[in-house]
Amino acid sequence: MRSFLFVPADSEKKLSKAASCGADALILDLEDSVALSAKDAARSAATAYLKTADRSGPKLVLRINALDTPFWEKDLEAVVPAKPDLIVVPKTLSGECVKKVGDAIDRLGGAKEIGIGCVATETAASLFTLGTYGGAHPRLAFLTWGAEDLAAALGAGDNKDENGLYTGPYRLARTLTLLGAVAAGVQPVDGVWKDFRDEKGLEAEARAAARDGFTGKMAIHPAQVAIINEVFTPGEADLAHARAVIAAFEQAGDVGVVALDGVMLDIPHLKQARALLARAGQ
Repeated sequence: MRSFLFVPADSEKKLSKAASCGADALILDLEDSVALSAKDAARSAATAYLKTADRSGPKLVLRINALDTPFWEKDLEAVVPAKPDLIVVPKTLSGECVKKVGDAIDRLGGAKEIGIGCVATETAASLFTLGTYGGAHPRLAFLTWGAEDLAAALGAGDNKDENGLYTGPYRLARTLTLLGAVAAGVQPVDGVWKDFRDEKGLEAEARAAARDGFTGKMAIHPAQVAIINEVFTPGEADLAHARAVIAAFEQAGDVGVVALDGVMLDIPHLKQARALLARAGQ
């Protein structure tokens, strides 16, 4: 999945619009975008949507409320029987949070296909535990990161500098999320770009994320989806190069290094090429 679009679960209008925007996954949000007074209504709306939506479209994902609230268990009890594709858990502190939610889904008889994603950097403590997600629960599917809640937790005036770039604590959170996801063998997903009118800024950040190893990105507006999908879809030139790398190793036989177009390539390059083709379904 390349693009994950957040949609308030209590807005039928926004859900209807989002379903046709081309996102790979819709995240029906029961947490930050829903007022306390609307939690019950949003939960009911999300459940109804899951039961009636065309399941041949985007993956349907639920972001439940945080585990330190009285809402998350009610969220799971309502939506798990409706079979979402994934459950997103906000403000996780460690792999223990994944186990807690995974075990709860199991107790509720959740289909084995229901995965779990985590927003894993929204507190100061969470940055010290990003190595604990590997093996936490078989349902774990991806890790992503959040800069806004982390800034609030740190008491920061802003999380970007005068050039619009993330400052140190947030670059660290992003990097640790990437490393933690890869170490756990799950998808690393980049966080949101807040200014949905700034398409150039979004594209630049998405390309930087793809360069570093992220394979998808969160979106907060349907207008962001097409850009994210384009950036995280391997281009034909990239695929052709990957095929050439693999072919060069196959032709060379049992070797650790080959030359291609005047460049020396070793086994990590071969692994990268295979991974790229796998992402493209080839």
